[in-house]
Amino acid sequence: MTESSARIPAIERLTCVIPAGGVGSRLWPLSRANAPKFLLDLTGSGDSLLRATWDRLAPLVPAERTMVVTGISHRDSVAEQLPELLGENLVTESEPKDSSAAIGLAAAILELRDPDAILGSFAADHVIRGDVLFQRAVTTAVQAADQGYIATIGIHPSHPATGFGYISTGDARRDLAPFDVYDVTEFVEKPDAAQAEGYLANGGYLWNAGMFIARASVLLEQMALQQPALVESLREIAAAWDTERGADVRERLWPTLPKIAIDYTVAEPAASAGKMVCVAAHFDWDDVGDFASVANLLTRGRGSDLAVLGDGAQVLSDASSGIVVSESSRLVALVGVEDVVVVDTADVLLVTSKSRAQDVKNLVSRMKVTGGGHLL
Repeated sequence: MTESSARIPAIERLTCVIPAGGVGSRLWPLSRANAPKFLLDLTGSGDSLLRATWDRLAPLVPAERTMVVTGISHRDSVAEQLPELLGENLVTESEPKDSSAAIGLAAAILELRDPDAILGSFAADHVIRGDVLFQRAVTTAVQAADQGYIATIGIHPSHPATGFGYISTGDARRDLAPFDVYDVTEFVEKPDAAQAEGYLANGGYLWNAGMFIARASVLLEQMALQQPALVESLREIAAAWDTERGADVRERLWPTLPKIAIDYTVAEPAASAGKMVCVAAHFDWDDVGDFASVANLLTRGRGSDLAVLGDGAQVLSDASSGIVVSESSRLVALVGVEDVVVVDTADVLLVTSKSRAQDVKNLVSRMKVTGGGHLL
């Protein structure tokens, strides 16, 4: 940390990065390549998940310190939904290369703009309730990041979910904050039902929300230990980003980058090295990863077992539960079906159950190799 930055509060050196990528294949046919999950309103609020993410971060950082990384095909849609976003902070990828490249490029650009910049990465497609608690958790994570740690935010589990990864926490770090900060001992992949129940019974496990807060330089240094060539290329791309040769450098280097998640280049190695800490947060969080989670989100506390999503959706139900998503004008009638998922679009009708909602991704994979790609 430089002497000048020591006089600037850490929160004022925070830039929030919103990775806006991925199609959300478990939400097909609602979420597609030209209308991915983060551009959709999945809560019935009238705002897309991306817009809600921006608004959640606005009390923490101004527009000039908010960056979005997205695919070039979604550039115009992102700009339309976020008119406050500065052009210099809209970073586009020519092709998807997973989170290490996306977040790493943002870190490399920020490192050049300010060597003491702190980066906070927050996915564009999550739903959070409890904005004040969220802001408190981020502020705490920034304090830890300012001390050279890579911080993440874990969510106290409300049920033994099998669709989320988990964080195993160790000792409390009262040297970093009075409460809620712990060493990370391990990142755990999505468990089966028995393992998830054990995590809740034993305690010490949090849901992994995929949020990372660190000084940009620290994040890149950690990534370089695993992927030195990747970081070298990202720094070269960043150095040329705003120059007349920027396009040529991106065209030459971006296709060569490996597709690898930041969990494997940063999070897990940092945890093993004792460089990762976790803020245990108290807000409600969901990654709305499938239609079952959308249904649970929409029915929570509303006194109904059937969720309906879609402008002008016409649904007639008798003793039925689950979710109906309608983009058509026709009536969807349900009689005596439990935990059903019905998604009615102009060209695809999907019918499944909440218990099999995760398996929609398998259909998408099959369609890619059987000639159904035009529907994706």
